[in-house]
Amino acid sequence: MILLLFFISILCFVLLRLSPGDPVMSFVTPNMSPDDVARIRHSMGLDEPLYMQYVYWLLHLLKGDFGYSLNNHRPVLTLIAERLPATIGLMGSATVLSLIFATLLGLISALYKNRFVDRMLSLTAYIGISLPGLWFAMLLIYLFSVKLHWLPSMGMRTIGVNSVWDIVKHGMMPCMVLCATHISVYMRYIRSSTISQLEEDYVQIQYAYGSNRRTVLFRHVLRNVLLPVITIMGLSLPELLAGSFLVESIFSWPGMGSLGVNAVFGLDYPLIMSITMLSSFLLIVGNLAADLLYGLVDPRIKAMR
Repeated sequence: MILLLFFISILCFVLLRLSPGDPVMSFVTPNMSPDDVARIRHSMGLDEPLYMQYVYWLLHLLKGDFGYSLNNHRPVLTLIAERLPATIGLMGSATVLSLIFATLLGLISALYKNRFVDRMLSLTAYIGISLPGLWFAMLLIYLFSVKLHWLPSMGMRTIGVNSVWDIVKHGMMPCMVLCATHISVYMRYIRSSTISQLEEDYVQIQYAYGSNRRTVLFRHVLRNVLLPVITIMGLSLPELLAGSFLVESIFSWPGMGSLGVNAVFGLDYPLIMSITMLSSFLLIVGNLAADLLYGLVDPRIKAMR
């Protein structure tokens, strides 16, 4: 993990410096002399060779110093600490809801294989997979905010209102956008895996012992079905995190995504690097957690270890 994060930091640092634009220009006024511009560049450390800039950044990072935001003029770590809970709450809610709904719909679709219910759920899943996130977000805003006035279209809280329900209402549409594709993908995997598991010998043995369908499905089949889903969840974390950047920007959700987008537009190098490294760390840890969950879902894996 440490080696992977090291290579990610080098790649992102080099690509960021090769990108067009100069952050110094945001501090330059028309009446500034070249010497003043050079002093600003020197104060930001941008006059050093590229490899020295990386070494300085890495040494400060190892000390726990993420630097100062060039645009917000505040410590980067403080900005991230303020925004991270909102992103974790949104992504966590989307992940949990996607897994719950996908599991239920996938099991139902497998039980009614090739019947009307299965065909309708499969059609809905294909639509969900093909649904553009940006278009779906705008559709939800138009329907629930503009026409029906049921849900707020932006932000995380209503001014003057301090309640959990108010936060839930603000997060419903962003969560629906993040859930749309993932529910469809997870459901297809769960359906396929459930159909194959229902044809295994141990299922027939359980029926022979007098177990009903619900017991067989939720006590025996579900554990084996969740194994490939855990893998897919680990692999879909990058997509979920990237989707949060788009969703948070559309709905003005005060999380890491909107902070990162503003940092990119403002060429805020310290903030961009810190968000990139933190996002990479969360993705790596998420994939590690998916591997560890295998042992909890299937005890046979622990025995093989």
